Amino acid sequence: MPYRSTKVLSPGPRDKAPLHVLALPSDQRHLRRKLLHLPDDDVVMLDLKEAVMLADGDVLLLDTGEYVEIGAVEEPLYAVTARDPLHLTELAWHLGNRHLQVEIGEGRILIQRDPVIRGMLLGLGAAVEEITAAFHPMRGAYHGHGGHDHGGHGHAHGGDAHADHAEHDHHAHHDHGSCAGHRAHEHRHG
Repeated sequence: MPYRSTKVLSPGPRDKAPLHVLALPSDQRHLRRKLLHLPDDDVVMLDLKEAVMLADGDVLLLDTGEYVEIGAVEEPLYAVTARDPLHLTELAWHLGNRHLQVEIGEGRILIQRDPVIRGMLLGLGAAVEEITAAFHPMRGAYHGHGGHDHGGHGHAHGGDAHADHAEHDHHAHHDHGSCAGHRAHEHRHG
């Protein structure tokens, strides 16, 4: 029987076991409306009011009162470290300037692997290590769980922040100045 969910709880209740745990990579956890296939072949029709970035441990409240817990799967990442805290802040600025999803931890930043961005980071003096781990990107400061809409054309940033780049005039919305490494952004999205 298909289930329906219109509500996300973060974190989820701990007083009862979930109906299922659905493990997803980060680029599949940015959702609004989607059919989610559960491990037992049941389906959840997700229908949220706005796009959310689901985190490990969030739950989808089902119309039956049960819930499905979201888990984060391990994925290939870069662990980025710096010479000192100021340098790490500068690296975070460059990554944010490119609208990349990041997980900021004590002394390091995790990002999804991208050879162009790796080259930029190495050029900026960062140490970049390939790791495999669950990725928990930061949720957007202005947009609840992380999605945002540029009005009118339904563009939400998520796993691939510029998947529908053809409709999105990037330079009309953001001033990147003449920062070093901006060519990496142009190469990746241009």
